[in-house]
Amino acid sequence: MSLQDSSPASTAGKSSPAASGGPSLLARLANPRVYCALLALSLLVIIPAWSGSTFVIHVFVTICVFGALATAWNILGGYAGQLSLGHTVFYGIGGYTAALLLDSFGLSPWIGMIGGAALAALVSVGIGYPCFRLRGPFFSLATIAFLEVVRLLAIHFNGLTGGSAGLVVPLQIGWPWMIFREKINYLYIAFGLLLLSLAVSYAIRNSRLGYALTAVRERDSAAQAAGININGVKLWAIAISAALTATVGTFHAMYMTFLEPATLFSLATAIEIAMFALIGGLGTVAGPLLGTVLVVPLAELARGWLGASANGLHGFVYGTVLVVITLTLPGGLVGTFGPFVTRLIDRLPGGGRTRPETVAPAAKLVGGTVGEPVLKATNLVKRFGGLVATDNVSLTLKRGEILGVIGPNGAGKTTVFAQLSGFLAPNAGTVELLGQDGKWHQPKTPDAFARLGIGRTFQIVQPFGKLTVLENIMIGAFLRHRSVDDARAVALRVARTVGLYELKDVEAGTLPIGGLKRLEVARTLATEPTILLLDEVMAGQSQSDTLKMVELVRAIRDSGVTVIAIEHNMQAIMSLSDRIVVIDSGKVIAEGAPETVVRERRVIEAYLGEDFVHAQGL
Repeated sequence: MSLQDSSPASTAGKSSPAASGGPSLLARLANPRVYCALLALSLLVIIPAWSGSTFVIHVFVTICVFGALATAWNILGGYAGQLSLGHTVFYGIGGYTAALLLDSFGLSPWIGMIGGAALAALVSVGIGYPCFRLRGPFFSLATIAFLEVVRLLAIHFNGLTGGSAGLVVPLQIGWPWMIFREKINYLYIAFGLLLLSLAVSYAIRNSRLGYALTAVRERDSAAQAAGININGVKLWAIAISAALTATVGTFHAMYMTFLEPATLFSLATAIEIAMFALIGGLGTVAGPLLGTVLVVPLAELARGWLGASANGLHGFVYGTVLVVITLTLPGGLVGTFGPFVTRLIDRLPGGGRTRPETVAPAAKLVGGTVGEPVLKATNLVKRFGGLVATDNVSLTLKRGEILGVIGPNGAGKTTVFAQLSGFLAPNAGTVELLGQDGKWHQPKTPDAFARLGIGRTFQIVQPFGKLTVLENIMIGAFLRHRSVDDARAVALRVARTVGLYELKDVEAGTLPIGGLKRLEVARTLATEPTILLLDEVMAGQSQSDTLKMVELVRAIRDSGVTVIAIEHNMQAIMSLSDRIVVIDSGKVIAEGAPETVVRERRVIEAYLGEDFVHAQGL
């Protein structure tokens, strides 16, 4: 096996979408997924326009507004997995900014919409920067706290906002002021904002940012190992989501013509928005809109038919639908029925087409002089309370070698790896890497280590389980390739190299342990590292899988990548390694050629105990 190999059919007769400029507009419209989606969306305008009923138009305006809000929320809550329950803070900022600019300076709400979106994006970064350090429910509680603080501020500054009494929007009729006598005009704007939110959501989902957000949602440590700055991509997500939410908030304020803090900064509304996305399917493009289309008409029609007697009924409808969906369809509507519906749509005229598969050429061999130091760890000390996990560990890695790290369980090997890849900061000591610029660097974070050429696997495999094998590898490829097409081409090459090409469209979470180990190596290789840290990649595998992994590691080394491997399979690590470092109780107790190290008394004691040594007369 060689990393330079590529299938003859991989590039012949095929052109990259990136190189050819991608499919034409007509070709895209001929795709049944596209024209069916456009037809379904057009019904949101056709049905109310055909009905002529102001109530029906109001219902569809509400659907478009909440569909756009849920879609915007999904960028943060679905793609990035950050459950924001205070998202209406941005909705209120958009509404109040436009209304105040109109009232104080006579500026059109269209200008106020831009100003509100910009202000909401800035506020979102201020909220997200500290709050993204929180995990689980604590992040959600923090967003609720910010929402309540802003609501109270809006009430307090009554000279500016009208306080709890509210603020009336000046009634100036016409498109420049976003206020109309004919209700259908509101629907056109609401529908346009919905299309904008969907377009942004779709673009993000199929971009480098979308893959990064999904990786962070699935496993943030594996995302960091792939070179993703997890807080950076989350800040992008919340800023975009906030800007879209504020844009919709501006329109809705003009639609209602009255603003009050209790409505624009409503916790109940924030929960409803998140609920629509959950019902439809988190992390999908169509899910939030589908959830809105299902729930909003039921609640609005119930209120319209029952009048004042149905006060609060919409909450009961929302709760009932949510309970039914979560109990019966935990993946949401799109997650459950999406694959089936997609297969049906692909049978329509123009469907069933597959994109050309362009496999990237073999990666360029890593330069440098064989035998020169590329990594230096000096006197690494790591303490966990009173436990010293690494005690003045020093090692030097030379270009082009395979360095084996062995030791009994609990010796501190994985702790050393975590320090060599930035996942643990040593209490003392330094880790230096030789960069492509020929200078030595001391990175501090895992993504910085990855960008400098450190790739690592994990002792417990960490796949992005809901993504396909190919998408998992693409996330690694995005470190060096910004284009989706380029990352896909690299991922196809790596998948072929590690023997996963036939499984490229399989969901990663369904792979057996051997496949998961190879997938982890593949994702790391896709980052095009100069140094590869392998943490027990042969553990739990069959004999045949172990032999394949040994062959793969040798091929990786032959391609110019320097390797450090932790392994308990002594036969494999001894046959692979050029040098061995033995760690016991957090200390390096031996170092040298494999055949020399295994004969050392301290190594035998570490593995077999002093009694065995004395019994054998060693």
